[in-house]
Amino acid sequence: MTIHKEGYTTIALTVLFIFILNAFIDYKFGDLAVLRWIFYVLTFALFVIVLQFFRNPKREFNRNDAAVISPADGKVVVIEETEEGEYFKDKRLQVSIFMSPINVHINRYPVSGTVKFFKYHPGKYLAAWNPKSSTENERTTTVVETANGTPVLFRQIAGALARRIVWYVKEDDKATQTQEFGFIKFGSRVDLFFPIGTKVKVELGQVVKGGITEIADLV
Repeated sequence: MTIHKEGYTTIALTVLFIFILNAFIDYKFGDLAVLRWIFYVLTFALFVIVLQFFRNPKREFNRNDAAVISPADGKVVVIEETEEGEYFKDKRLQVSIFMSPINVHINRYPVSGTVKFFKYHPGKYLAAWNPKSSTENERTTTVVETANGTPVLFRQIAGALARRIVWYVKEDDKATQTQEFGFIKFGSRVDLFFPIGTKVKVELGQVVKGGITEIADLV
């Protein structure tokens, strides 16, 4: 397992914070060994939490041009018909994946093709399970058109803890299924939108793996 490049600065700042805090505790409470060890344990736990958040585990990816592969680790929290008002402007089948702080937060292309649309939206930081987060939170919208002409829209959505969405996408890019297209820090959600009638291959509450789990068949 390696550490994702998006974590280098955060990890360095965390180490600096821990060093300063522990130095202050040693100076202020040098004669209270129990208190000092409590702080040592707590700051070590903080370091481990931040480190695991940015982990980049090695995986054998599942590429299948006839399927949409999960763009993220997490749990399926929404499978429903809804109005998609930004790009398609019609009714679509939405599948949402909630990424908790303990999940790997790398985002991967769910399909191969050409990026036909991309837009970043600044916004709020409502809890990721709030229905309004899809339209009011900080987010990005990406549409990839596959080789057979099927457009697949997916959306990175910041959560209550997330304060930065990272993307490596621009229009006319060539997208390769399972390759990284972005990262969301500290809790978030990814939505996918399919044509009505698409065969979904996951269930509500199911845990999925980015780059591995098949979400739906391509129409």
